[in-house]
Order: sequence, then structure tokens, then C-alpha cells
Amino acid sequence: MGLDIGERRIGVAVSDATGTLARPLSVLRPSGLDVDALDLVSQEIARLAGEDDGVGAIVVGLPRRLDGSPTDMTPRVEQFARRLGTKTALPITFQDERLSSREAESRLAVTDKDWRSRKARLDAAAAAIILQDYLDGRA
Repeated sequence: MGLDIGERRIGVAVSDATGTLARPLSVLRPSGLDVDALDLVSQEIARLAGEDDGVGAIVVGLPRRLDGSPTDMTPRVEQFARRLGTKTALPITFQDERLSSREAESRLAVTDKDWRSRKARLDAAAAAIILQDYLDGRA
């Protein structure tokens, strides 16, 4: 399971059973990272764990500037992942998410010319790119 954590939206992606190919799944819309985001993500993990393929691990996109230094969001995402780790026994791994949203936007623009439609799916697509980068790095 891949997560692109944001203050207003959290993109969710999953991989196939073999851990080869990631795909966008959904976008969660919390009231804020400190409000109900943890509950929404926990509920999504529980839902996915109940499906045939289940969930074996969580890959969280870690925000970084282009030079690799942390952004204002980096410690918040790290703290969120630590809190998520107390709610689940699944291993949590961080994956660099630099330029994932830009790449997702470019990919979506090829098939969807309506920016409103793209924006609604952007975070899930970015989560899929983050998860795919992680899967490719394991191979």
C-alpha cells in the first residue's frame, strides 16, 4: 500500500499480489493531519486487509526539496507515520516523493484534458508513482 500524505488529501495506491505493479486506488479527504487523517487511513488499511490480496506493508511518500533537504511537511509526515505505526503491525517504509505529483500530473494530462478531473485523481496517481518507485527499487 502506498500513501501520498497531504494536509487536505491523502492518495492511496496498491500493488498487485506479486508486488510488481502499482495502481492508484483512492483519495482520502481528512479534515487535517492532526484531526481525523489517522482514523481514515487506519480504516482504509483495515478495509484493504480484508480483501483477497491484503496489505503486507505501507510505503509512505517522504517530502523533500529538490536538493534533498526536508520541507516543512517532512517532520509532519514522519510523525504521522510513527502514529500510524502504533495503530498497525504492518511495516512502514519511507520513499522519496520528489516530483511524484508533477509526474502524476503529466501522466494524467495525456489521457484527460479536464484539469478538474485530473486534480481529483492526482493524489492517488502520485501515491502509485511513490509505490512503484519503491517496488522498482526492491527488484
